[in-house]
Amino acid sequence: MATTGKPALSLGPVYFLWDGPKWRDFYFRIADEAAVEHVTLGETVCSKRQHFSEPHVAEVVERLEAAGKRVTLSTLAMVTLPRESRHVRDLIADSLHPVEANDLSALGLLKGRPHSIGPLVNVYNAATARTLAARGAENICLPPELPAGSIRQMLEAMPDFSFEVFAFGRMPLAISARCAHARSKGLTKDNCQFVCGEEPDGLPLRTLDRQSFLVLNGVQTMSNSCVVLVDDLAPLVEAGLSRVRLSPQDCDMVKVASLYRRVLDGRIDGEEAIADLAKVYPGVRFSNGFLHRQEGAAWVSRGRNAAMGRD
Repeated sequence: MATTGKPALSLGPVYFLWDGPKWRDFYFRIADEAAVEHVTLGETVCSKRQHFSEPHVAEVVERLEAAGKRVTLSTLAMVTLPRESRHVRDLIADSLHPVEANDLSALGLLKGRPHSIGPLVNVYNAATARTLAARGAENICLPPELPAGSIRQMLEAMPDFSFEVFAFGRMPLAISARCAHARSKGLTKDNCQFVCGEEPDGLPLRTLDRQSFLVLNGVQTMSNSCVVLVDDLAPLVEAGLSRVRLSPQDCDMVKVASLYRRVLDGRIDGEEAIADLAKVYPGVRFSNGFLHRQEGAAWVSRGRNAAMGRD
């Protein structure tokens, strides 16, 4: 079994629509205060949102790199329009930074160039990972629905490759050409008026029985619960895990990063971190079911009552 040192902490792209100044200031604070080594940024969900963040990308990248962070740029998760195709082509052709592919349409353009694979690409086994690595992938963030056993098999099969796990945040579950978020407010995708910006952490859905179900984020469907693997990482780290990814939520992500870093460094235990995370991100259910071969929304604790938000 391969054993490595402490894994790097990474921050994935903001999936939600935040206005330009909020998006910029979020990354400025990440640059100045967050204990993360890698940052992936760029619009991943909806190309219509790009004009909010694009004016600030250059200054954000400069600030992050000045703080010693390594920057990767994200591609769209679904390309449906000619202008979106042009954007992905131009990004890959012109970028001086590594690019993270979030759908298969980007892989042909990235072939032979160093790049990353995002968690929206289905990499479920070592054979797929080897194929992607042979084409130039240097890091793969695995999908959040993978169980620990499958992750360990890949780590053991490819001990010298960089694998990353999605360890905090609402899980990205599906993406559509239509916008259910706009439809829920009586609008269409073409005339959405950017109503998804009214819910900076996603629009919660409930069943007819008023039970929490999913979260809408524009054209993306996400889990209602927040994945928290802070107390589940030790066996994966022992098996050779390279990176741990945090997905930005509308909460204090600097504090979240600090808690994960302290657990990875052995300064606090997972139970203490979970109790603190419940204060940082209150009212949100935590989950780790997929990792334990259960339904994704399940919470599997190790003989303890973890602090979690309740409906």
